[in-house]
Amino acid sequence: MRMTREKTVFQLTFLPVFFPVNCFLVEEDEGLTLIDAALPYSGKGILKAADKIGKPIIRILITHAHEDHVGALDALKIELPDVPVHISSRDARLMAGDRTIDPNEPNAPIRGGVPKKLRTRADILLHDGEQVGSLLAVAVPGHTPGSMAFLDTRNHALIAGDAFQTRGGIAVSGQLRPLFPFPAMATWNKHAALESARKLQGYRPSLLAVGHGQMVLQPGAEIDRAIAATEQSLDYHQQKRSK
Repeated sequence: MRMTREKTVFQLTFLPVFFPVNCFLVEEDEGLTLIDAALPYSGKGILKAADKIGKPIIRILITHAHEDHVGALDALKIELPDVPVHISSRDARLMAGDRTIDPNEPNAPIRGGVPKKLRTRADILLHDGEQVGSLLAVAVPGHTPGSMAFLDTRNHALIAGDAFQTRGGIAVSGQLRPLFPFPAMATWNKHAALESARKLQGYRPSLLAVGHGQMVLQPGAEIDRAIAATEQSLDYHQQKRSK
């Protein structure tokens, strides 16, 4: 595991060379908020990182219910039974392996590794605009129907899950990066992902932290370019289909 820090955000990276998977500890006065739970073997590393920082984990927030974001959740709940787990009301269903599409949602299959044996369930269901400690919960459907991002209202650090990637080049979820194609391959709806990227752009983040790749300081210009590239790509494919 590799730990790096920017502002109030500690990024914990597992498998940094081959398939980097990040989770995050956000420092509050009273303790740490863990965002995502990485891979099944990551629990010990997460707990050691909290010990090194010197504060307890007081809550767990999940950006979305893919296996590489909830992997160590069961192990962590054994060690931290009283720490509440938060996830969006929509992706709470994915935690139980339910891939059903709602009638008002685009009729496309939910992709990626949806957990099959996860025992942990949410203690608290999150909705867009709710405040959790210093973090603002922002609904960002696209990668999954119920994806969430979290904005630190103290400094505008943004933990965006897989709404963006920075590994292999910054990209909106669903836009293929040949050097690291996996987030794109696991994206449910590219058009919804673009709308969510535009929404996050409006918060003018000072830091972008994502599930796969390094943190980016002052990411505004790179986010703008990623959104423009996505718009061009989706327009191109739409034109091809209409011919």
